[in-house]
Amino acid sequence: MVTYRSHGSGAPVTLVGHGLGATPGEARLPASGLPGTKVVVTLPSHGDAPDAPAGYWDYRRIAADLRAVAREVGATQAVGVSLTSGALLSLLADEPDAFDKVALLLPAVLDEPRQLLAREYAITVVGGPPEYLEERRQAFRRLDQALAELPGQVAVADRSLLGAVPIPVLVVGATRDPLHPEEIAKATAGAFPNGRLELVPSWLTHRGDVRGWLGDFLRG
Repeated sequence: MVTYRSHGSGAPVTLVGHGLGATPGEARLPASGLPGTKVVVTLPSHGDAPDAPAGYWDYRRIAADLRAVAREVGATQAVGVSLTSGALLSLLADEPDAFDKVALLLPAVLDEPRQLLAREYAITVVGGPPEYLEERRQAFRRLDQALAELPGQVAVADRSLLGAVPIPVLVVGATRDPLHPEEIAKATAGAFPNGRLELVPSWLTHRGDVRGWLGDFLRG
């Protein structure tokens, strides 16, 4: 269902997932500077991937796709952004030791559903120059189904399920991002016994900080 491309070589092998509406360039960003092999996933209806089938946009279904790719490529670590961070939460709730380490960037939902998002709001609320917003507008043209299906869902039925996850988990949230509330990042990190929280005002303006934390975490 998903497609992927590998970058780099050797160990560790890290699965990298993107957020809803991410452009191909944005999807590759979390992989920048990471050691070993980076396997960058493209979800349906993104980039050059086929359109999603009806009913696809469910955190558990996306989690199953991510797990299948991880098994195929031998990934021992995973990075998820927004939508795929939610899918990784769902995966860890079912399989606590699926990876050796996991990083969750900009989690948007935990065990309480998020509200309906209008497409234009989802595109423009993040800010940025006109050319960037136009790239997002192009990316979201195939995602009306996702915008309709994801609100009302949760990543995990109960955050206490994550208390069984033994691995280190890095959570990076933002304090000025309406799509990814700071409170969700704090609650997500706090749900893990070995959770670590880092906050930036915005990923758009502090990518260097995020890249540094991510690289140190996955190398250590």
